[in-house]
Amino acid sequence: MTQITLNIKDSKIGFFMELIRNFSFVKVDQLDDDEPTKQEIKENIRQGLRELKLIEEGKLETRPAKEFLNEL
Repeated sequence: MTQITLNIKDSKIGFFMELIRNFSFVKVDQLDDDEPTKQEIKENIRQGLRELKLIEEGKLETRPAKEFLNEL
């Protein structure tokens, strides 16, 4: 197997990765940066919705937005 290194603009990496992953003959190693994959984004949204449901059911405690913002 041959390995290549590419330098791609940050603004184009999402498009490129989606394109290249569609080729069955290409193996893509994990990226060096912390940008989440589409699958990770979908799972984070699902987790957020599960937590929202628990909050609405009173099974998960929240804190005031002002308290949260003060931490930032």
